[in-house]
Amino acid sequence: MSAQTLKLALVGYGRMGQMLDRLAPEHGLEVVLRLDQHNNAGGAGLTPENFRGVDVAIDFSVPETVADNAVGLAGLGVATVVGATGWLDRLEEVQAAVEQAGTGFVYGANFSIGVNAFYRVVAEAAKLLAQAEDYDCWAWEAHHKRKLDAPSGTMLRLLGVMRESGYDRPIDVATNRVGWVPGTHEIGFDSEADSIELRHVARSREGFARGALRAARWIHGRPGFFEFSKIWDQTL
Repeated sequence: MSAQTLKLALVGYGRMGQMLDRLAPEHGLEVVLRLDQHNNAGGAGLTPENFRGVDVAIDFSVPETVADNAVGLAGLGVATVVGATGWLDRLEEVQAAVEQAGTGFVYGANFSIGVNAFYRVVAEAAKLLAQAEDYDCWAWEAHHKRKLDAPSGTMLRLLGVMRESGYDRPIDVATNRVGWVPGTHEIGFDSEADSIELRHVARSREGFARGALRAARWIHGRPGFFEFSKIWDQTL
């Protein structure tokens, strides 16, 4: 890790934003700007004055504002990490703005290092069983009751890596939204002879925050548009 302390802006200051604020110093990051619905309504906080001297921003706001925030931050020349989900319908627009500005951008459905290792485990299992027609596949997840998107971005990414690995048979998907569950994801394969179950259980949101902070250091000074599941091991 570089000894340089980077100046960090937090866009979105809910539970994740506050956790990022608390953990940032451990990753060589100093939070110098905090934006939320009160001081960034309609992107009002995305000004050259506010971002003067800021090295990188992390956005864990809400899906409705992410793309506009990302375009605005690119225009300000600020490297950005986005951990919010539900905005990928505007992915091409955001990518075009980032590439035109020559800035850096990292996005991901889940910034947990464990989840990103889990993606690769699931991808390998899907590859091995893609032609094993005796095995049916299921996918299940559980999250806290305040999480609105279902399936989650993490589940959609899991299904995506399976397809990318050549698994093109049906996958039965189920979701639960209950209590305070940080996040549980399970992929299973079942045959008459046996079952295989792969599961990741998050104990807290801290893993997501630490991954995003590592990504923020990694993207500083590195132009380009990156999906976290492809580069997470470079940030360790």
